[in-house]
Amino acid sequence: MLLEPDAENEVAYELCQLLGRAILPVHAAGGPGTAFFLSHPGGEFLLTAEGVAAQAQRLGLRPSITEPAGVAGESLALADLPAQWIRDARLGVAALPTGELHGFAAGQGWRWRVQPVPATIAVRADDLAGFGVGPVTAIVLALGVDVDGGRPLEVAVERAVRDGDSLRIDAALPAGYVGAPVFGVRPDDVGEISLRCLGVVLPGGHDDDLGPGHPVATLDRALAVLPAP
Repeated sequence: MLLEPDAENEVAYELCQLLGRAILPVHAAGGPGTAFFLSHPGGEFLLTAEGVAAQAQRLGLRPSITEPAGVAGESLALADLPAQWIRDARLGVAALPTGELHGFAAGQGWRWRVQPVPATIAVRADDLAGFGVGPVTAIVLALGVDVDGGRPLEVAVERAVRDGDSLRIDAALPAGYVGAPVFGVRPDDVGEISLRCLGVVLPGGHDDDLGPGHPVATLDRALAVLPAP
């Protein structure tokens, strides 16, 4: 669904309030990325792009998502965790079970304070079919990179278009956005606006027909990578 600008801003604001603490910075050898916590019937996972996970070295610990204040430090080395990424190179996504993240935090005297994206708002196949061929509002919640190397929470309001049976954001996104969640809205059965998590931002490129942009690994397919409950 393509929203009016005022409605886009309202949805973007609400996303920051509801899910801002789902978002985590990833420090990777190939450059910065974003990951997000996802609550799934099979457990809680950290989801990102496979290319980010393949080179991930550390997870940034934002002060707003750990408690008590001042205990967690600034980052967590992935080498300190026994857990391994569940990776799907074909789809382009990776998921890390968060049990070890919570265990590590408990051992260090702190705990996570996050707002996982619920799997119940994952885009469905019928949602995607209903988007048609025209553009839809795509709101990316990510951790960008500022001039001092900091990772501020940012929102990019863009357009997504159908690319065959997939989605593609039709604009280049700033550094740090790969791996971030993309959101949109869809009317439900009674005509109310319903939030959907469309998927995961993948590395961008230039398509001769579609121009610069980023493919999106749709969340309905990404969930299929996760262990069954």
